[in-house]
Amino acid sequence: MQPPLARRDPKFIKIHGYEVADDYAWLRDDSRKSRPVLGYLKAENAYADSMTESLHGFREKLYRELLGRIKEDDTQVPVRKDGWWYYSRTEKGKQYPILCRKHERLEAPEEVFLDQNALAKGRDFFALGQYAISPDGNLLAYSTDVLGYRQYILHVKDLRTGKVLEKVSERVTAVVWAMDNRTLFYVQEDATTKRASILFRHALGSAIHETVYTERDELYSLDVGRTRSDAFIFTVSESRTTSEVRLIPAAQPGAAPRLFLERKEGHEYYVDHLGSDFYVRTNDKGKNFRLVSAPVESAGVEHWKELIPYRKDVMLEDVDCFATHYVTVERAKGLPKLIVHDLATEQAHEIEFIEPVYVAAPQMNPDFHATTYRFSYESLLTPGSVYDYDVVAHTRELKKQRPVLGGYDSSRYEMERCYARAADGTQIPISLVYRKGLVRDASNALLLEAYGSYGISSDVDFSSDRLSLLDRGMVYALAHIRGGGDLGKEWHDQGKMMMKRNTFTDFIACAEDLIAKKVTSPERLAITGGSAGGLLMGAVTNMRPELFGLVLSYVPFVDVINTMLDESLPLTVGEYLEWGNPHEKDAYDYIRSYSPYDNLEHKAYPPMLIRTSLYDSQVGYWEPAKYVAKLRALRTDRRPLLFKTKLEPGGHGGASGRYDRLKDEAYDYAFMLRQFGLAQ
Repeated sequence: MQPPLARRDPKFIKIHGYEVADDYAWLRDDSRKSRPVLGYLKAENAYADSMTESLHGFREKLYRELLGRIKEDDTQVPVRKDGWWYYSRTEKGKQYPILCRKHERLEAPEEVFLDQNALAKGRDFFALGQYAISPDGNLLAYSTDVLGYRQYILHVKDLRTGKVLEKVSERVTAVVWAMDNRTLFYVQEDATTKRASILFRHALGSAIHETVYTERDELYSLDVGRTRSDAFIFTVSESRTTSEVRLIPAAQPGAAPRLFLERKEGHEYYVDHLGSDFYVRTNDKGKNFRLVSAPVESAGVEHWKELIPYRKDVMLEDVDCFATHYVTVERAKGLPKLIVHDLATEQAHEIEFIEPVYVAAPQMNPDFHATTYRFSYESLLTPGSVYDYDVVAHTRELKKQRPVLGGYDSSRYEMERCYARAADGTQIPISLVYRKGLVRDASNALLLEAYGSYGISSDVDFSSDRLSLLDRGMVYALAHIRGGGDLGKEWHDQGKMMMKRNTFTDFIACAEDLIAKKVTSPERLAITGGSAGGLLMGAVTNMRPELFGLVLSYVPFVDVINTMLDESLPLTVGEYLEWGNPHEKDAYDYIRSYSPYDNLEHKAYPPMLIRTSLYDSQVGYWEPAKYVAKLRALRTDRRPLLFKTKLEPGGHGGASGRYDRLKDEAYDYAFMLRQFGLAQ
């Protein structure tokens, strides 16, 4: 079957003295109903399926393999709040979790308060957004999306009767209850730009939805929450570089919001509450943040008391406040740290972890008076585990480790961390896992993954699915490149705006290092990334196509210039502080120097599999569609180029159901393993 060839229909754009032709601009159609566009996307799907038809049996084998490691009937660890034990569970054959609770005792009868499978019945896609239970336990506020466009509708359900009382609003991004068990605060996003911008107050049963605060600056978005102490409702206005907090007493929901500290460009601060003080995480003295306390009654900067100073080599990522202690979430040398601070003794101690490479993170800890702290832990070798840590006795209890069926034995595998030297001398961490007995003779197939944007850290999670690669002799590597937050805020700053190319050259340095160490070779090296990581895939294959043997790219942000020039698109304006504003010539020239769509050339490219979704609100389907169309016209090789679009409802993360996700993964694994002669 011949690959589809999209027609060329140049649209000319004049900017900064340039005239640029966009041959495939016609592939963008916001209605998602254009016959020519849908015809092209369907043709690409048919071509991809034709090219992989011979893999059908292997795909089925892989799917059964992936499914066989999962405990389909499973229950999560219950968490206690306001006299109830809350948990979720899954049932064999059902796509989505079931949310349940028991009153007072774990032996009490189960109450199902939200069955996502029932809500998803008859739909191709379903996603639960946020949910919040009123302090008295009687009412449930929950939001749902059935397209994948991340536009959530907020409902309220009476848990005593099971009746849905009202549909509160559309396009809701955040919701929280006041302490009167009647008043909801929720944030609504703009219908076009999807910027969360208006905070509403609504009393159930009332027709009034009162605007509490409107964020008018297009660089900022809003969020709302309630402190663990239940004392305050807080709303945060936040850009990529600046934040501002307002507070309302949770027991006085009708009160006007109190501004904590007026915004100042470049100052990020976040507020929690403990006793007579606010606890403030602030970057006023350095990019990696410090912690201060401030009296509730006089919280001005002049009354701030420093508790933890700014440290250049340690990122203070978060603070969890409790009645007798607080826990700081920190990151040093690329690894997360959990530090317990006792209020009575003013002593601190770290929760220690043994493995050299791991990820640990706070879990649900809703009880302000608890003396145990729940956290999760995993690594490339250790399945996801949930612990309760006694902050007084300094002991931990393993509550649950994710089951891996089929006889998983971690001793059969090894993990390590090595470093690649970037072009400017910076040492870039790489985390690896592989089957024991690895021979470094350049013959191993290797999958190298990275993200490298928005200050998001690439953590080393466990994947039972990945075992299907490791057991066939593949190596998995995760590159902790600049642009992410792996080594603190400066790591992010060195890979954004006018330093964004560091992200791409770091990744290339990691690939070259693994090849130089004979862990793999160019023809045996697969690379993968999604969203901004898909931009990374496009940029590095333009720069060094001969370095890679295969590319797997998901919802890739590859049409950077055109997207960032269009302020009507979701997210664009707020992204100026990450990528730059191409309406300014210097930024335009810099972005254009790496934008994947704009830098495709008449040359050979590696085999590729690219996935997207018609209803993705974060990266428009037309970005990868235009990229593939242009690549087909320019490439000089005959290697596989497959493009799969989810035409039915589906979002930025692809399929929503757990079984559907496994089928997609089996498809991608089968394609990759065949490329390396490992389809067995």
